[in-house]
Amino acid sequence: MRTGMLVGRSHTTGPAVAVDVAPVAVDLGSAQLRIWLGPGGILSVPVGHGLRKPVIRRGRVVDGPGCAAELRRLLREHRTPVPVGALVVACRPVLTRPADQEATRRVLTAVLAPSRLLFVDSVRAGAIGAGAAAGTLLLADIGAQLTEVAVLEDGQVVAARRAEVGTRDLNHEVTAAMLADTVSRLIRELRQESALRPLVRAALARGVIVIGDGATRPDLTARLVATLGATVHRAAAPRIAALTGAGLAAVSALRHRA
Repeated sequence: MRTGMLVGRSHTTGPAVAVDVAPVAVDLGSAQLRIWLGPGGILSVPVGHGLRKPVIRRGRVVDGPGCAAELRRLLREHRTPVPVGALVVACRPVLTRPADQEATRRVLTAVLAPSRLLFVDSVRAGAIGAGAAAGTLLLADIGAQLTEVAVLEDGQVVAARRAEVGTRDLNHEVTAAMLADTVSRLIRELRQESALRPLVRAALARGVIVIGDGATRPDLTARLVATLGATVHRAAAPRIAALTGAGLAAVSALRHRA
């Protein structure tokens, strides 16, 4: 089954007024809460900065009111109003459960009051943000607390795997080599499926695209090259590749809506 398509439903908020619908993208990561408000307009705040408990854990909203409060504070401190009725595209970890997506929906609806809220898998958004959506490819999103691997074909997620481990887990017990081995294991799991084998083989010949915080660690990417026997391509601005891709998806969705 293909995943990663933009899905969502409309939300009507406030009185009916004439406004120019604006594209907005959001990435509620395990390390950073980020909002995209157009090219060059990215706001971010560390998750748990100054808080007694995290609002996001392993890609899931674990404190909805706290997450909403952090996003409102981010907008307030940057004195950046979001137009009422914006079209919002939000990143979600691949294979997200419906209940977790709904928790994210409630937070973003409360804070941004969108006219429409759409979701895109982070791996798909990352491929768009990396400028590599065409053809068959393997993409690894090595984040702070999640690692996601997906096979994509012409921008659509064909199959994916995820593990609840990331760069924030690196210490004397979890090494960069172990994290790279996790990525390799997820790719092997995809390769073991007979229907996916030709796609994975073709994608490996092209090279693995890596985004997320893990893409900034040479020791991790070097280990990937050694274990996979394939080229590893680090996306430009890997930490915000998914957010950038979601922003481009928001612009595209707005154009198609017009």
